[in-house]
Amino acid sequence: MTTHDGNEVEIKFSVRDVQALEHALESAGFQQKTPSTLETNTLYDTASGELRRAGEVLRLRVYGDRNLLTHKSRGTALKHKSRVEHETAVASLGEMHAILTALGFRPTFRYEKFRAEWSDGAGEVMIDCTPIGDLAEIEGGPEWIDRVANLLGIGERDYITASYAELFSNWKERTGSSALHMTFEQVGPRP
Repeated sequence: MTTHDGNEVEIKFSVRDVQALEHALESAGFQQKTPSTLETNTLYDTASGELRRAGEVLRLRVYGDRNLLTHKSRGTALKHKSRVEHETAVASLGEMHAILTALGFRPTFRYEKFRAEWSDGAGEVMIDCTPIGDLAEIEGGPEWIDRVANLLGIGERDYITASYAELFSNWKERTGSSALHMTFEQVGPRP
């Protein structure tokens, strides 16, 4: 949930039981905005990796019937991850890819997840079923994030501020996987 000034504040946490989390969200007054829907993401960068080195993200996302182009700044990752985010809808995925590549950007990393979105009107909780495990994101104001995390039984020690690319890299290191992208096809079926 990006604020009016373009700032996104979030944390992730590991989910052991998706159904239990959904019940906890319902009990806390959250409503499901979007049922679990496939989301595919492609990160773009220059051939020399300028954006990655600068801590920035240029992402083309397909979520259901929506195509979105997003730029995220480096930001900070203390207790919460905070960064400026600009995002816009894109009418044609193919044309946007053509524009990005014509400008010298190349697809560098793909990741997929099934995402369900929940909201209480003040912020959002997203439940992400990924090829490397189930995670959730809490996005909103810092105090709201902490309050919701506490309601869900998530302590600050459970907060994750790493990106999906970082989480995938850590997973590859732990498992020895040769997958290049965090996709269901490359990682394989989940246990």
